Amino acid sequence: MAKRTNDFLSLKDALQEMLQENKLQKGIDQIMVKEAWKKVMGKGVAGYTNNVELKKNVLIIKLTSAALREELSYGKEKIIAMMNESLQKTVINKVKLL
Repeated sequence: MAKRTNDFLSLKDALQEMLQENKLQKGIDQIMVKEAWKKVMGKGVAGYTNNVELKKNVLIIKLTSAALREELSYGKEKIIAMMNESLQKTVINKVKLL
């Protein structure tokens, strides 16, 4: 933990500092990506999704439907843009559909 100073921090800044010091940002990003996938893609696609994972800025999606996987493969760039917009920061650079 950092030393206390007499400077005042906003709650947002204090939480950001805590996340960085304890290296928790990757875990938070992983949870946020799973929630964003459900929100962005809707219940239909989420129903065919087995797993959503984020590894080194690569979104890895495991689907149960080959037809859906093929359909989504045509819109990878749009998926990246929509997910990053939902997350309000650039977290995803590539999408891998399995």
